[in-house]
Amino acid sequence: MPESVDVKLFFNFRSPYCYIASKTLFEIYDNYHAKLVWRPLGGWSGRSAPDRARIKIPITRQDVRRITARMGIPMNPPPITTEPTKAGAASLLAEEQGLLREWIVEVMRAEWAEGLDIGDEQVLCDVGEAIGLDRKSLAASFSEAKYLKQMESNWEEAQELGLIGVPSFQVGEELFWGSDRIEYVLDHLNSLRLRRI
Repeated sequence: MPESVDVKLFFNFRSPYCYIASKTLFEIYDNYHAKLVWRPLGGWSGRSAPDRARIKIPITRQDVRRITARMGIPMNPPPITTEPTKAGAASLLAEEQGLLREWIVEVMRAEWAEGLDIGDEQVLCDVGEAIGLDRKSLAASFSEAKYLKQMESNWEEAQELGLIGVPSFQVGEELFWGSDRIEYVLDHLNSLRLRRI
């Protein structure tokens, strides 16, 4: 059996392209000898700066609606003011509890399919409870210093690598940016003969 490779994933819950990626990215880890190395980001990390984002929103929304329509998945954007840091911090708790995949999928569904504000602790606690996380532990995770520090370190790492957006993947020296580049991650893993058989 081939030795698994680390596939780092830099991810910000506020990105609609991360929502799109959440529907297909797990093929990497299900069908290949690949280990998910989770790198959540908070705030504006990995995203366009606020001034730039305001300019991009109309065209981004059109682009994302076309992509999600082709995929057959719902698209209902959350409030513009939605802040993703708490969702990112809580993802580290979910990872510790063995519920990271469920957290990613369900938080992104709540935000981008239902249009809910994932900066609202009640929304996140409802999602967490539905997937089996303890509400009290989850609420504490939103401001847990070690999680917030980890996200800062993740952003520093992303910048050192020269990453320019999310979602981004790293496999060895190879970097892949964008939800539409997942197929290239798979191609690379195929070239390394890492497909599960």
